[in-house]
Amino acid sequence: MCKDCPRFCQVDRKISSGYCGAKNKIVVSKIIENFMWEEPCITGDKGTLAIFFAGCNLKCKYCQNYKISNSLQGEEYSPEEFAKYLNRFDYSKYNTLEFISPTHFTSLLIETFKKFKCSIPVVWNSGGYENVEKIKEISAFVDIFLPDFKYSDNKLAEKFSLVNNYCEISLQAIKEMSLLKKNIIEKGVMRQGVLIRHLILPGYIKNSYNVLDLIKNNIPNPIISIMGQFTPINDSISRTLSPLENKAVLEHAQKIGLNNGYFQDLASAKKDYIPKF
Repeated sequence: MCKDCPRFCQVDRKISSGYCGAKNKIVVSKIIENFMWEEPCITGDKGTLAIFFAGCNLKCKYCQNYKISNSLQGEEYSPEEFAKYLNRFDYSKYNTLEFISPTHFTSLLIETFKKFKCSIPVVWNSGGYENVEKIKEISAFVDIFLPDFKYSDNKLAEKFSLVNNYCEISLQAIKEMSLLKKNIIEKGVMRQGVLIRHLILPGYIKNSYNVLDLIKNNIPNPIISIMGQFTPINDSISRTLSPLENKAVLEHAQKIGLNNGYFQDLASAKKDYIPKF
């Protein structure tokens, strides 16, 4: 019975699918080699081998990867097949191997990693809504956790991501990640650790203030990435972030002492930066 994420659908994925739409095969929508559109400590000078998985346990209404997060279209693999596929790459060409939106395939990916050894850091890029017990299991194979911390307000989480306990669950998961993986950066590239992302939502900067306060008060010496790249893809939120909103959130981060990390330029709020699926 599936317990990969905190929705705890507990379906038998050999027979049916839960909220994420996935069954008992890993589904990959796209692979981009030498992907450079991540934080510099993730990409380094050679980029990451970025693997985009189909489906999602959140399906946020404003997701810029909505074409794949809301479908299960892509190449299907058993854990054995996926391990064999991953072994084909020359990992000297990349600085990291990045799994993007992998949460709903956690159990299958644990089985994959038992048959695949990676020579470069493995990045777990997720929405932050994670089952702590599964995070403990996958940490045996993952070097870097790259979680979103989207919401401090569960009403907002329910409105945009259809989940009413995001804040406490994600905070617990990120605290566990930080305990499991201490930050190690060598020559500008993260070898191990946690980088916490937060996307500022236009019109909801108080949510951002409170998210940053929670990070400050609960995570020792956090590395953060505050993103101003919000790009409207439907009418759930119909505009980009204003310069004033972006400035206010960045000033709040500075005020409370969150200075270690990345602060995104508003020029990133373009559809040109969304990978083609």
